[in-house]
Amino acid sequence: MVPTGRLRRWIGAWRAISQMWAKAVSKRWLALDPEEVVMRAPYGLNILDNCLTCPSRGEHLFCNVSVQAGQRLNEIKSTAVYPKGAMLFIEGQLARGVFVLCSGKVKLSMTSREGKTIITKISDPGDVLGLNAVISGVPYEVTAEMMEPGQANFIPRDSLLLFLKEFPEAAMRVAQQLSRNYYTAYEEIRTLGLAASPSEKFAKLLLSWSTKSTQSDGSSQVKLTLTHEEIAEIIGTTRETVSRLFSEFKKKQLMQAKGATLVIRSRFALEKIVQSY
Repeated sequence: MVPTGRLRRWIGAWRAISQMWAKAVSKRWLALDPEEVVMRAPYGLNILDNCLTCPSRGEHLFCNVSVQAGQRLNEIKSTAVYPKGAMLFIEGQLARGVFVLCSGKVKLSMTSREGKTIITKISDPGDVLGLNAVISGVPYEVTAEMMEPGQANFIPRDSLLLFLKEFPEAAMRVAQQLSRNYYTAYEEIRTLGLAASPSEKFAKLLLSWSTKSTQSDGSSQVKLTLTHEEIAEIIGTTRETVSRLFSEFKKKQLMQAKGATLVIRSRFALEKIVQSY
């Protein structure tokens, strides 16, 4: 056994070291700049924990509701940060709730039995993922995969349905969103099934990317985060065809790649390609 006197000295020394360490950590923490503390969040993200004080509130489904509805959302949601490649839900899985995307991008896709994959949408912050399945009470129709680190708030199905009963304004917004989803699905079918050539599909995709950032001269710049394989899965063709289309469109000076930035030189020229088929 360790002598009592020596044991007491060890305990005393350990307490002294612990107190010194605690004081040092406390001083360092108090000296930190608030912005530095934010950057130490997982993946360098600014965690948005309160829907009512979120600086990114805009005209999205659940991002601009009344104060009362926002307070209830805070009560029923759970916040989590996900790494790139994380699966929020999988096609065919029982719809247990929706994910409100706060930051990052999510790839929605469906896969055939033969393994062929089609990307149906690239979701941006503000989108509510899994809404169709949750409201309809059917399994998720797509797989949702994080394309980059981001935050999503999860709302269980039962809690969401009760929330919509309590707040008719939110229920009306959901009905409008489901109608837009219906319209978007038909547009995707039109593009995949009725487009005459891969060039037309590719031109339509570039037009959809340039909508938010078009300059007065018809040019725009977009950040290209998709691989050629992923672009092929969006327009329903092969990776080799997409690589060939990139080369053709560059030679025709319809676009230019500058690192991760894609410069679309003229919307008008792309619109002519679409109208020519």
